[in-house]
Amino acid sequence: MFNKVILIGNLTKDPELRYTPQGTPVCTMRIASSTKYKSGDSMKEETLFIDVVVWGKQGESAAQHLEKGRSVLVEGRLQERRWETDGQQKSKFEVVAQSVKFLYGSKRAAGHESSGGEGDFSPPDETTDLEPF
Repeated sequence: MFNKVILIGNLTKDPELRYTPQGTPVCTMRIASSTKYKSGDSMKEETLFIDVVVWGKQGESAAQHLEKGRSVLVEGRLQERRWETDGQQKSKFEVVAQSVKFLYGSKRAAGHESSGGEGDFSPPDETTDLEPF
C-alpha cells in the first residue's frame, strides 16, 4: 500500500508545541490549502483545513520558526485517530509530517518582506474542468 501526502498551505494559527511524558517533542498545526476549479463558466475555490502533526526536533523547529500566515510545504502520511467521548465513537484524519519546508515570502502583510531568493515560492494557480466530489 502507498500512503503519501504532499500539501502546500498557510498556517491558520501559531503552531503548538508539547512534550510526551517521555520527553518527545510533538508540534501540532493547522494549515489551509486551496484548490481552484472551473464550474460551468465560473471559477470556484475550495479551501481545506488540515491538521498536521510534526514529531521530534523538526517539530521543535517548526514551533520556533513558524507563525500564523506562513506558508509551508508538508510531506507525510495520512492517519486516522479514533477515540470515544460520552459513549460516542469519534475520529479525525490528520497528516503525520515526515518533512516540513518553510516557504518564504508568504508573510508580507505582517512586514516580513521577501528577499527574492531561492526560498521564494508561490504555488501555481491550478485549475481543472472536473467537478469536486
